[in-house]
Amino acid sequence: MSAEEIFDVVDAQDRVLLTEARAVVHREGLRHRAVHIFVFNAAGQLFLQRRSMSKDTAPGKWVSSCSGHVDSGEDYDAAARRELGEEIGLADPVGMERVFKEPACRPTGNEFVWVYHCRSEGPFVLDPAEVSEGQWIELDALNSWIAARPRDFAWSFTHLWAKYQSRG
Repeated sequence: MSAEEIFDVVDAQDRVLLTEARAVVHREGLRHRAVHIFVFNAAGQLFLQRRSMSKDTAPGKWVSSCSGHVDSGEDYDAAARRELGEEIGLADPVGMERVFKEPACRPTGNEFVWVYHCRSEGPFVLDPAEVSEGQWIELDALNSWIAARPRDFAWSFTHLWAKYQSRG
């Protein structure tokens, strides 16, 4: 993670207005873009990652299998594949597809988010600058954990996970 990362700042319809440094985008709460990917194994478990304590938002919180910002000029699909490689070392996700797009809102940190899912059995190579640990979890156990200790998780994850589970 570099202070020099540049993001596209977007309007309420996710159209690019200008580019700005990550620090400015976050400090001023400007709308920008991100991706979240839920990686499932053949047993139907979800891989969760715990964010590194060095992260500028939600340090030490449990989150999606992989998530990250869309860089300036990059599209959502390319960002999803790049983030899978950078964060968990996954270069060959099976059946990766877009599931839904969440509009920029407070729970997402004012990010438009495309949520994806895919399959993989791992093993993963976790980037220690991004991820402190990871684990596979049964979905019932995850939902019980969220209900019992929601503060263990980033807001964006619990928001997007609820939407993922409630889709038609």
